[in-house]
Amino acid sequence: MDSGDQTKPIKQDSMSGYAPVNGLRMYYEIHLPAGEASGKGTPLVLIHGGGSTIQTSFGKILPLLAQHYKVIAVELQAHGHTSDRNSPESFQEDANDIVALLQYLKIDKAHIMGFSNGGHTAMQIGISHPGIVNKLILISSFYKRDGAIPGFFDSMPNATLDNMPAPLKTAYLKINNDSTGLQAMFEKDRGRMVHFKDWSDEEVNSIEAPTLIIAGDHDVVTPEHAVKMSHIIPHAQLMILPGTHGSFIGEICTAEPNSKMPEMTVSIIEEFLNK
Repeated sequence: MDSGDQTKPIKQDSMSGYAPVNGLRMYYEIHLPAGEASGKGTPLVLIHGGGSTIQTSFGKILPLLAQHYKVIAVELQAHGHTSDRNSPESFQEDANDIVALLQYLKIDKAHIMGFSNGGHTAMQIGISHPGIVNKLILISSFYKRDGAIPGFFDSMPNATLDNMPAPLKTAYLKINNDSTGLQAMFEKDRGRMVHFKDWSDEEVNSIEAPTLIIAGDHDVVTPEHAVKMSHIIPHAQLMILPGTHGSFIGEICTAEPNSKMPEMTVSIIEEFLNK
């Protein structure tokens, strides 16, 4: 596909496309409940984690969510199918890119769900673009550096591509057989975390949307920080699940074989969205 105004079928009730967004050729997928031509109700936007793709973050739960919602899954700057640009990554720019994509798709309001760094982007959307958010779901995310487990940031400055999980490298190279692009994505992801700046309590407190915070009991974000977030965001609920970073949504690096946890997590998300 060569232009921003074309889409193509992925499978029945699903399509993919590229949109011209802030200097990017931004990839997105739209998944609809079976038999629906356009989807009913408020769409659900999925934002993947750092170094990831739609499938590596959400491959287990996207089909379950798409049984009931119009799901719009995106790939961010330099990730997956989406092009790069001559600028560092930032959560603010990612937030702006997603809002521009929704405007391109003529969507005025959506539920926003992000995992890991995608959760940081989702939180930034809730802060900077509150009018477009119906409900917000933040998975395995923190708003201050001290919200991460001890030592998380210490190794970042010296991290190399060798430290990147193999399934994420494989997924990128399957889409783009380009080791230079992989290196560039890694360095931009690393740079953003090395220079991670806290959001203030006042910024997080400004989030207006009803918010569901989800974290594992052995996650990158500490349970104590997740509790703090749930107290600061005015209309927040919190769910702490047994598991590691993303295991409870079936993220490719931490998924546990035959686990029913992703299905349970989706059930809670659906209950939250349907209230």
